[in-house]
Amino acid sequence: MSVNKFDHKHAAHCESGVMSSILRHYGLDLSEPMVFGLSSALSFAYLPFIKMGGMPLIAYRNLPKSIIKNIRKNLNVKMKLETFSNKEKGQKRLEELLDEGKIVGAQTSVYWLPYFPEEMRFHFNAHNLLVYGKEGDKFKISDPVFEETVECDKDALLKARFVKGVMAPKGLLYYPVEVPTEIDLKPVIVKSIKKVAKSMLNTPVPIAGLKGMRYLAKAIGKLGSKDEKYAKLFLGHIVRMQEEIGTGGAGFRYIYASFLQESSLIFDNDETLKEASEMFLEVGDSFREFALMIAKSIRSKKEIDFKDISEKLYFIADEEAKVYKKLLEFCKNN
Repeated sequence: MSVNKFDHKHAAHCESGVMSSILRHYGLDLSEPMVFGLSSALSFAYLPFIKMGGMPLIAYRNLPKSIIKNIRKNLNVKMKLETFSNKEKGQKRLEELLDEGKIVGAQTSVYWLPYFPEEMRFHFNAHNLLVYGKEGDKFKISDPVFEETVECDKDALLKARFVKGVMAPKGLLYYPVEVPTEIDLKPVIVKSIKKVAKSMLNTPVPIAGLKGMRYLAKAIGKLGSKDEKYAKLFLGHIVRMQEEIGTGGAGFRYIYASFLQESSLIFDNDETLKEASEMFLEVGDSFREFALMIAKSIRSKKEIDFKDISEKLYFIADEEAKVYKKLLEFCKNN
């Protein structure tokens, strides 16, 4: 069982990559950055009460499944999302959908996918991939983070789909029921940009948006009074959350910059969107510099300058704020 003429595309992020592939397969050709932007996925959150490996969760995009759900809502795409109470039901349903000729999105754990090199496996339970066929006991997989399609044996995929823990996938499968082939993107672009800009600038809680970024910067500044081993682990965790988990802070800023660049063409080469795109590229570069600064400080034998690292993140928050204010000007005029 497999789909004829499936076109695999390498992507920067798993969920937006899978959704782009699904929509393209069913006649709505949207790039990955456009999918990411139209789902208002860009965000920031510092959640000290949610732990990953004993360290606070730091997120640079909205919650897993938000891209799927927001694209469904914003573009009027009729999609079905199914979770399962046990592995047997989940396995049976996946095979039924493949028999019907559907391509199916699935949420999995990276750690249990054998086609990932061992050094790339870690316990992250919100990795999205696309299943488009099955031969014998091997499923044909379009995983956006790989250049080519891969295969995964039945037992390994089942384990990856039903792993326990934070963001447990519960066997999640998702697939379209109806996809519009023509959409007026302009109002959706404006709505999506406004949502991101307002939520980042004006969130009422201190742990989200730019307030959350500054909250993390403040926490970094206080690390000097903490145990040295803990402080280094905390800083290393920041780098891992930013650069490795689910594409990373800089990566999401680069994707959003591409979305704004593409949107500027839809709005007849709009200069404000072009400028905002360039500004987001610079923010992405600053995030990379921030990560490098931390990495060097951890490796160095010199005393860590927590204040310097903290001020770098405060600077990034201020620079990102400028972009959102510019984007709100664009929304006001359109």
